[in-house]
Amino acid sequence: MLLWLVCVLPGVSRAATGDAPAELSRQVVGGPARHCVRSGETLLAIAARYGEPLARLLRDNGLRAGSPLRPGQCLRIDNPQVVPPGPPDGVLINLPQRMLFLRREGRLEAAWPVAVGRADWPTPLGRFRVAQMRRDPVWHVPPSIQEEMRREGKPVLREVPNGPDNPLGHAWIGLDAVGYGIHGTNAPASIHSFRTHGCIRLDDDHASELFRAVRPGTAVHIVYRTWLLAELPEGQLWLQANPDPYHRSSPGAELGALRELAARQGLQARIDWPLAQGLLQSPQGLAERIDLAGPQAGQQSVEP
Repeated sequence: MLLWLVCVLPGVSRAATGDAPAELSRQVVGGPARHCVRSGETLLAIAARYGEPLARLLRDNGLRAGSPLRPGQCLRIDNPQVVPPGPPDGVLINLPQRMLFLRREGRLEAAWPVAVGRADWPTPLGRFRVAQMRRDPVWHVPPSIQEEMRREGKPVLREVPNGPDNPLGHAWIGLDAVGYGIHGTNAPASIHSFRTHGCIRLDDDHASELFRAVRPGTAVHIVYRTWLLAELPEGQLWLQANPDPYHRSSPGAELGALRELAARQGLQARIDWPLAQGLLQSPQGLAERIDLAGPQAGQQSVEP
């Protein structure tokens, strides 16, 4: 939404664009939990809210697409995510992961799924700052999106007032890259996808929480990490392989980079390499244990 610029901005550091050597993470969030269905919720919206693939949510709960839900029904959620290394303060967004992380004084305060720019309209990478904040914003439709509406035969809108039809939801957190921002949505099922016009879209409840947690000047780092490796204090090793919507890497290059990081950290002998390679070749967008003591150790393939 709200787009005037569509390319990576000048002055972006190599570390910000994902070209720096990978670092080891020390934290995984999410994992087994329960969600009790609220009135009007759909399976797709629930999966999006937690950043879990719909197929996995259906499988883990013995459901099929279109299965009816009833208020109060509890579903099993399993959505582990590796927390990318990053600055101790501010917002960090990893585009392939479709996740936003909020840190304060080195402590992780929140981790939420997001929707980000589609392949032909990418979200810019780099280091930014919060420049403006508006509650219940009016959406002033950029000329580029008006032109898209025209091409698609839709009514061409110049402005959308706040309310249930406003795609920005209840909160707008604008960045110092003019036209880009973090905002809520009136389409909760669209979260955890690559479908925006470059902005970062949050579940509306999460956008309101972020709005209360940041202020003008808060740092926002947007990075591109298709894979993440974490070593937890108890010795578990977790690998997260994410999609590569902007075609910036390849499974072969990712495997080589993973081997390089493992060598630097002295972890080569502890990793189930066939399992790791399978994850990189078929990215699931969730973290999986890859240490030789893990539940999937020795498997040659990964379930879809």
